[in-house]
Order: sequence, then structure tokens, then C-alpha cells
Amino acid sequence: MIILGATPIGNLGDASRRLVEALSSVEVIAAEDTRTTQRLLAALGVENRPRLIALHDHNEKERADDLVALARERDVLVLSDAGMPTVSDPGYGLVSAAARAGVTVTALPGPSAVLMALAVSGLPTDRFAFEGFPPRKPGERRAALAALASEPRTLVFFEAPSRLAATLDDLAAAFGEDRPAAVCRELTKLHEEIVRGSLGELAEWARGGVRGEIALVVGGAAPRETSFPDAVAQVLELKATGARLKDAASEVAAHTGHSSRELYQAALTART
Repeated sequence: MIILGATPIGNLGDASRRLVEALSSVEVIAAEDTRTTQRLLAALGVENRPRLIALHDHNEKERADDLVALARERDVLVLSDAGMPTVSDPGYGLVSAAARAGVTVTALPGPSAVLMALAVSGLPTDRFAFEGFPPRKPGERRAALAALASEPRTLVFFEAPSRLAATLDDLAAAFGEDRPAAVCRELTKLHEEIVRGSLGELAEWARGGVRGEIALVVGGAAPRETSFPDAVAQVLELKATGARLKDAASEVAAHTGHSSRELYQAALTART
């Protein structure tokens, strides 16, 4: 069995009882950084000394099949340095290989910087999308953010403190300076800080320099002011490009605020 273990993102007190039990009993741990895992075992007072296998971005493709084979015989606990493996961390390739091979995959839930940042941001939580780290190169980053400008869902990003100011500037340019956002810094740690404001305000604040682990939450785009007949026409245009009618209605509804069911029915009627 493959077991994904969520580890503390800062505060050791967030380690779950299930995680500690797994650390105390498993024979094999696949870890993003074996040194970090050794420190975690010591900090939690775990006396078990399992076999530690490095599993990171540079070797996951080569090691996945061997770990899957090992998981047929015994439990393999997979750990990233912080939070849940596979979420902007190694593990996705291993889980995919295990799923293809019919090997059971389960998880020990726990700390998540994505969900915590979303929860404390003060921005809508009913619909959201996690975008990970924006591209490092300025041109690629601007293009990627421009493509998200009309996304109605709340967006969550990770960002390095050294690039935060530049990313906020690019977000303000792409989304508009008035778009609400929150910078969540050092979550669960001693110097935890949540700074809320518009993208323009946060970009100005970040120019003074920011330290620590950063999660950035940005409010979604407001629905466009589109008449119902125009929205139906958009659905039909998407359908003409090959989209399923139901999917087209849902996409247009997300950007216009109209009911997807009503758009679907109207478009269906218009086609008959």
C-alpha cells in the first residue's frame, strides 16, 4: 500500500496521531528529503528507524516502479518536506504508477497551506482553484496570469518571497489593481501574518521586502454583464467549436452569472 502522509507546514503540534502512528510502525518511507524526515522523527520522539528512500522531482520517474513493486509487499509511507505529497511536491508520478498497477493508495490527512490560506483570506471559498507557483520568467508569468484574468473562482498561488513583489505587480496589471487579495505568510509559525488588501496595495507593500513561506489568495473575476440572449449565443458558439452543450453552458454561466441549466435549455431549444 502507498500511504501519503501530510506533515506539519510549520508547527509540529499539527502532526496528526495517525501520522505519528505510521511513522512509528512503517518499515519504508519515501521522502522528498531524507534529512528533513530524520529531523521530523527526532522532533516527534519517534524511535522507529525505517528504511528511508529519497523521492524527489529529479528521481521520481526512475524510482516509481520500484516503489510500487515494494508497496505490493509492505506499506510505503510517502512524505514531502511539508504538507501533503503530490500538491506542488513529489508524489504524483508514484501515485499514478500505483493506480495503473492496481496498488492501493490512501492518505493521512493533515496540514495544508492551500486550504489554510483560503480559509483565513476572507475571500470566497465556495469555488477555488490552486495554481501552484507562477512561472519564474517574467514573460511566461505575465502570459499565464493574463489567461486567468477572467477566472471567476478564487485563486490560490504559492510564491517565493524574492518574487512576490514582481508577481503582485503582474497580477495587478492583468487582473486590475482593485482586485481583492491576501498574502498569507509563515502559516502556523511564530511570525504568521495575513495581509489583506487590493492587488495594487499589496504590490506596494511587498516592495519593502517580504520573508518566509508565502501563499497568495486572489479573488475571482466578477461576472460579466452579459444579456441572456448574448450568453445563449456564446454557448452556441462554444458548441460549434466542438464543446459538449452541457460543458459550454457551464463555462458561459461561470463568466456571466446566468443559470447553466437555463442556458442549456435555451441553447437546446435554439438548435431544434
